Order: sequence, then C-alpha cells, then structure tokens
Amino acid sequence: MANPTTAITPTRSENYSEWYQQVVRAADLAENSAVRGCMVIKPWGYAIWENMQRVLDGMFKETGHKNAYFPLFIPVSFLEKEAAHVDGFAKECAVVTHHRLEVGPDGKLIPAGELEEPLVVRPTSETIIGATYAKWVQSYRDLPILINQWANVVRWEMRTRLFLRTTEFLWQEGHTAHATREEAVEETMKMLKVYAAFAEGWMAMPVLQGSKTDGERFPGAVDTYCIEAMMQDRRALQAGTSHFLGQNFAKASEIQFLDAQGVQQFAWTTSWGVSTRLVGAMIMAHSDDDGLILPPKLAPAHVVIIPVAHKPEDVAAVHVWTRSLAEDLRKQSFDGRPVQVELDLRDMRGGDKAWSWIKKGVPVRIEVGPRDIAAESVFMARRDRPHKEKSAVKRSDFVDGIAALLQEIQDGIFAKAQAFQAEHTKTIDTLEEFNEYFTAPSVAENIPTPIHGGFAFAHFCGDAKVEADVKERLGVTIRCIPIDDNPESGKCVITGLPSARRVVWAKAY
Repeated sequence: MANPTTAITPTRSENYSEWYQQVVRAADLAENSAVRGCMVIKPWGYAIWENMQRVLDGMFKETGHKNAYFPLFIPVSFLEKEAAHVDGFAKECAVVTHHRLEVGPDGKLIPAGELEEPLVVRPTSETIIGATYAKWVQSYRDLPILINQWANVVRWEMRTRLFLRTTEFLWQEGHTAHATREEAVEETMKMLKVYAAFAEGWMAMPVLQGSKTDGERFPGAVDTYCIEAMMQDRRALQAGTSHFLGQNFAKASEIQFLDAQGVQQFAWTTSWGVSTRLVGAMIMAHSDDDGLILPPKLAPAHVVIIPVAHKPEDVAAVHVWTRSLAEDLRKQSFDGRPVQVELDLRDMRGGDKAWSWIKKGVPVRIEVGPRDIAAESVFMARRDRPHKEKSAVKRSDFVDGIAALLQEIQDGIFAKAQAFQAEHTKTIDTLEEFNEYFTAPSVAENIPTPIHGGFAFAHFCGDAKVEADVKERLGVTIRCIPIDDNPESGKCVITGLPSARRVVWAKAY
C-alpha cells in the first residue's frame, strides 16, 4: 500500500495494473469483500456512482424513459427460449436450486427444499422483462414502452478487478419495445448518443462510437453499438452498449400486438446499459502517479478547505473563518447543483490531510492559515496540475470565480484526454506496420511495463476467422466499426482482400 504522504507506487509506467489497484485503495473507493469476486463500494466511490446515476437518470427521463424494477431471479426456462442468448451467458450464470437451509447431522447448514425449476440470478434482464412486456402489450396503442431499471447483476467471473470486472456489479439497463423496426433502430442510436454525450460532457472522456462485429455482438441481438474509450495504457475499454434486438426476444417472449390494420405483429425491442465499470474507466483515463483525478462535474466534493493553525490560540479563529468561507462557496452553483465543499477539521497534520485529498481527486484544494485570513485570501491548488503548484487568491475572487474555475478544470481534463487519444491513434495500411504497432518491445529493451499500440484504423475483410486469429496471435480485437457516413474502401490489412471500410483495432480490457 502506498504511503499516505507520498505518491502512488508503483507508477503507471512501472506497473499500470498495480498502479490502478493502488489508486482505488488510496482514494478509498472500494475494496474486495469476503465473497470471492465481489467488492464493497465505499462511500467516496459510491458517491461518484451516485453522481453518475443522477446525471444519467436525468438524461434518460429527458428522452421519455421511466424507471421500474424487475425480479432478481429468472427461471431457467426463460433463458432457454432465446438460443443465442442462453449460449452467450450460460457459463457466467449463478443458479439458485434450493429455497431453505437446514441443520445437518454435523451441525452445519445444508440446502433443503429443492426448487421445481432452478432460478438464475440476473445476468441481464431481456428475458424476464420480455415476459412482462408480453402481458402489457396487446395493441399498437400500448407502444412504445420506454423503461429503465437501476439494479445489480451477477456474472460469474474467473478473473476480477475492482470496478472493471466483478462477479456482482451495479448498472442500469434500458429495455424498450416498439411497433416498427425504424422506431427501435432510432431508439438504439439515440441511447448510444446519450452515452457518448455523458462520457464526454461529464466524464471528460473522449469516445469512439460504432457497431460491433458479429463475434463481439450481444448474444441474441441483431446489432450492438458501443462507445470505446482509450485508457492511459493505450488499451481500449468498452464504456457502454446499445443493442437493436430486432424481433428475436419479442418472438421468444411472445410480445405481440394488433397493428392499426388489425394484423398481429411482433414488437421490435432494444436494450442498453452502462455499469460501475465507468468508475474504473474514469480512474484509468485521467488519474496520475499522485492518485485519483476527478472531473469536477462528477466529483463528490468540488473544493476541500484545509484549516492550518500551528498555534492553539489560532485554531478557533481559523475554524470560524473557514466555516464562513465554506458557506459562501455552497451558495455558488456549478453544473446545476450547489458547489460541494469539504471542510477538513480532523486533528492531524496538514500535509497528511492534503495528501489524502490529492489521492481522492478533489478538483480544488485550499489551505487557510492566520496570514491568509489577515490578507483576506486563500492558498489554492488545482488537482489537474502538479501538487506543488499553489497560488494565493483573494477570497472574494475565489468565491465569485469558483464555477468558472471548475469548468476550466473540466474542459482541461477533457482536452488532455482528447490529445492523448489523438496521439495514440494511427491509420495503418500494411500488415508489417500492424504487427509492429501491437507487438511489445523485447525484455532486453529493459522496459518494466511495455506500452505499445493504441487505436489502429485499418481495413478488415469481415472474415470472423481472421478476426479470431488476430486476437489469438496479438491479443488485439476489433473494438468497433465506426459510424461513418463516408466509408472508405480499401484492402484488408491482414489478408489483402477487398474491404468496405476501416475498423478500430486495439488491445482491450
């Protein structure tokens, strides 16, 4: 564990994976639980998720969606109705087979009361929601149905990492039903754009929008669309998906309606979701070797005030002044909510306090002592700049300018991430260059954690076997087929066969 008064160890360049784990721990975001593969999300980490929920929930409601809640347990027979779906999730399912415990001869609890039909713990809800929609929909007048639910899901994972991949995680899943194919496709694309707007406007994380190949498509979907972000190790992370399900799940669940002409039709459905993986994405996209960096729009606290009083007789006056400052700041607003202020009155060294907030990623940190009070000023540091970079600012100017300062920090974090993505995105036209781009340097080059590649825009012939071979050989996958109104034809970088467009290749989480 990193020392509370020093930077994170190891650094990003030394061991990116371990650096990530240390940032999560140092920021007090989450920890592993007693249940294998599951995490405890701690208050600071959950506050970030709550802010994400708040913004996304508002965006969903602005686009006409309402929240509901559906069962955690799904009968196995429901999954069996959609063959591709059950095949895609079968290996990840947790299954409940009994409904009570009894004390055995040795005093230990044993399962009893076997269920007539096993229940799967929700890995995703298309089938259980489809069964419900089949009861709700009788006529075209019952459509569209635009529902979202905030819930937890379980997918049995062998390798887990806090926020990025855990057995149980939190998410939202939208499920909609429509009278026509056109409406459902429009819904699919609309929600993809909502996710992209959230990622870029609030998370300050630039993303690519596109569709998945057949091999990466959601089980049972006709088309899967995604947003892909670049992390600081140049790997891609899928940050959200929106699925056009066609009539596959409607037929499996018998979601039927009479159209305006009195003809029985199957509904057209969609589903879309993001999860607590977004917290991990934000960490890896922005944080540095000092710890977490939070975009102000999602930070649980915008400003932390650290009173500094070296003499006992100064403590009371400094506390009164800083409490007054905190109240003045809370009267200001940023991004539609009052400025959030933490006043750190803990009985500990000022340096320890400062480092704890640096590692938590609070956008603005100010220190106030007797000299600052006498000068009616504050000593300010910005988390998006080196921690030693501080400046004195008049109290009135600081309070009046806090919203503009936070927006400047938000914009700067986004611009930095944009520049990083642009720097590590390359158009590639030859197999030799492709292999070189994604091949790690040799150990002899004495690079502790080789970082290579990024996003490669290269042509692809569409052959699933070629895609699988590249994944096996280089650990590189097609992240998305970009949404492009002007596709460029060419030759596949792997086979030399004709290609209708470039795709995005990358190593990924």
